[in-house]
Amino acid sequence: MQHYSSEDLITKLGNTIDIKENGIGVKDKNDLKNSAIDELVRTAVFADAETKKLASYLIWESGIDLGIISASIHDLYMAAGRGEYANRTVPAINIRGLTYDVARAIFKSAILNRVGAFIFEIARSEIGYTNQRPEEYTTVVLAAAIREGFTGPVFIQGDHFQVNPNKYKSNPEQELSEVKILIKEAIEAGFFNIDIDTSTLVDMEKQGIKEQQYLNYKLSAELTAYIRSLEPEGITVSVGGEIGEVGGKNSNVHELETYLDNYCNDLNDIGQNCIGLSKISVQTGTTHGGVVLADGSIAQVSIDFDTLEDLSRVSKEKYGLGGAVQHGASTLPDDAFHHFPETGTCEVHLATGFQNMIYDHPAMPEELKEKVYRYLFENCADERKEGQSDSQFLYKTRKKGFGPFKEEWWGLPEDAKSKIFQSLEDKFDFLFKKLNVTNTVDLVKNYVNEKVVHKPKPDNLI
Repeated sequence: MQHYSSEDLITKLGNTIDIKENGIGVKDKNDLKNSAIDELVRTAVFADAETKKLASYLIWESGIDLGIISASIHDLYMAAGRGEYANRTVPAINIRGLTYDVARAIFKSAILNRVGAFIFEIARSEIGYTNQRPEEYTTVVLAAAIREGFTGPVFIQGDHFQVNPNKYKSNPEQELSEVKILIKEAIEAGFFNIDIDTSTLVDMEKQGIKEQQYLNYKLSAELTAYIRSLEPEGITVSVGGEIGEVGGKNSNVHELETYLDNYCNDLNDIGQNCIGLSKISVQTGTTHGGVVLADGSIAQVSIDFDTLEDLSRVSKEKYGLGGAVQHGASTLPDDAFHHFPETGTCEVHLATGFQNMIYDHPAMPEELKEKVYRYLFENCADERKEGQSDSQFLYKTRKKGFGPFKEEWWGLPEDAKSKIFQSLEDKFDFLFKKLNVTNTVDLVKNYVNEKVVHKPKPDNLI
């Protein structure tokens, strides 16, 4: 797989881009889009650290010159909270592997359907096991936008920037510090949308809802204020909170009100007029990845759409938020998705279903799949639960097969890739239509601030 040194990269791109004092000018758009970007993004992922940084800078700044801007979705959600648009549910898509090609399929479908409201995201846990740091993730997504000719705001989100309850219990300051370090890294990388998840600290053994939610709203406010202190000038990062851990008991309106009332009070105490949340994640019956049966199939899940509708309505009408967010939805049956815009759901998170489509596709090379599965049996055996079948074990752990074999995934035969990604593109087309985000390009442009943030020039360009 070819990638270049810093000197070779600058020389090779001499006729394609113009390195300016503040940014990049694209001299040959067609060459960048149709040829150079493929090599440039591979270099940004697989080269040495110095060359990666240069390649990432070139992609970020070339994107700006082409009208591709990493942006915050905050203002769009605030418009929903004011009732200025309704019945559209933004898909937030986690990409765990084959990120460049999956992102290309998303952009291709988005262009075809004139979709402007969609999010790329990666969770704290996924950053680790997929071996994709924030800067790499942003770089690859923006490269895919260049490759497909997309223009406009691109929303990149830190999903489940989560406080680990066990680590917090043993050393709260250290765990909170690690979350803050990740937040800083993500914002510097162009993640202008961050979902804080301290719902892991909700203590259902406490007597009252306020006591149960205490650490959740307190730390959510603290982390929100920290995010605001790091924002680039002119950017309001979209911040999401969460009241119920996915896979736990269903949320209710009283919990939502208790969390938001106290969150707002605490945030106001930290800093007058500090901007709060744009949305709120809730639990209404799903589980991350779905519930897998012994034969590897996925159990049917029943979402409480009435509760979801109530939570969205209250979050909008009483607090001015964009609405409620549904996690763990990618493995739901196709006939469930039209309910999300009908119930006023602000955003829906989608991950495992796309991973399943890749692993289980007829075009997926068996040799790589078997290699990944051998690795999982050897290296993730301690995660196997008593009585779990091989199918259940592999289903739950194969998300961890992307990071260790990243270069092999990128090197899939083109014939296999094209078949897999045609299926993915068809799925994105279906989801965009069911979630009612087709023809949202103008809606996004009406509300979203396309503030340009330039990156510091790397040392090897100075």
